[in-house]
Order: sequence, then structure tokens, then C-alpha cells
Amino acid sequence: MKKLAIFDLDGTLLNTIYDLGGASNYALRKMGFNQHPIPAYNFMVGNGVRKLLERAQPDADSKTIDELLSIFKEYYDQHCMDDTKTYTGIPELLQELTERGVAIAVASNKYQSAAERIVKHYFPDIPFVSIQGQQEGRPAKPDPSIIFSVLADHPTPKSEVLYIGDSGVDMETARRACVESIGVSWGFRPVSELREAHADNIVSTPSDIIKFLSDPF
Repeated sequence: MKKLAIFDLDGTLLNTIYDLGGASNYALRKMGFNQHPIPAYNFMVGNGVRKLLERAQPDADSKTIDELLSIFKEYYDQHCMDDTKTYTGIPELLQELTERGVAIAVASNKYQSAAERIVKHYFPDIPFVSIQGQQEGRPAKPDPSIIFSVLADHPTPKSEVLYIGDSGVDMETARRACVESIGVSWGFRPVSELREAHADNIVSTPSDIIKFLSDPF
């Protein structure tokens, strides 16, 4: 049985913060609310777009958040790749894992259509076995359901699965799914958050991940 590497998307494979922040600020501006500096969004993302907008405008009621969400998605769908970039070393990591026979999947709190589109755009040559984004009727991370959806697409013993992400949400998702976790230091959240969330491992470069998928874990 091949090993399975499940990656978070935002802050792990791709630096999406400028486009996420830009879309959030556009929605806030259209609704007459104050905008935020882009770095502030590092601590608002991670739990899906609705939660992002709730954090960006905490006094808004549910109807207002619905309106912000609609504006955000319309804008983000047109601008989600304006300033998004792969992290240095990620394309090479994914290619090497593919060559080594490691199965690769994505589990993201980004809504499904955007997750699929972005992954396929930035990594067109990687044969992902599953791309799971946030879907209606399924709870967002840190609920482990998204991991179970990946495993439904590509059945793999949990002892052969690694989940890689940049936030405490990701580490908690892995813990709840009972799979090994790797926290990455180059994402949106500080290493201290990964430690507090009991990351099984923490790496500082994409190439550091190779050893965990080459040796038994």
C-alpha cells in the first residue's frame, strides 16, 4: 500500500493571503465597512470563508455575512490567482513524492469549486488522488470528516497517512482523524501555534517532508 500525503492548501502549498485579503477587503468596502491590512488576514483565515468574514466584521449579523460572502465569492472567483504563488520548493516536493509513488491529496477549508480550480491551475501535472474543499453539509476542519472523505476516495491505512498543514486547525484535524501530522513553518501561523496544537512534527522547508514519506512513520 502506497503512503498518502494529505496537504492543506492555503498557507501550506500556496501563499493565497493577498488574494484572500483582497477579496475580503473588496466585500467589506462594497458594504461600507472598514478594511484590514493584508497581514491581519493571516489570523482570520483557516476556518473557511464564512468564518473569515465573521472575523473581519465581527459585529455583522448573519444576513450581512451572507451578503459579504456572496460579494466575496463573486470577486474571488475572478481574482483568486492574481497574486497567489506557490511556496518555494513545493512544486519540486510534489513532483518528487509523485515519482516515489506517494499518493497526494488536498484537504482545504476553501470552498470546493475554488479549491479544485486553484489546485489544478498551479499543479497541473500532479495526479492528486483527491481534492477536498469545504462542502455544504460537511463540517469544516478541524472536524475530521474531510480526511475521511479523502480516505473514501483513496483507501489507505491510517498508519500510512500524513497530514501536512500550517495552523493549529490543521494539527487538530489530524489529531481527530488519528493520523500523523506535520506542521510547516512557512505558512500563515507562527510555529508557537503548531507546538501548542501538539504537532507531531514541524518542518522549516518543503524538502524536510521527504524523510517522513521515505521512512516508516
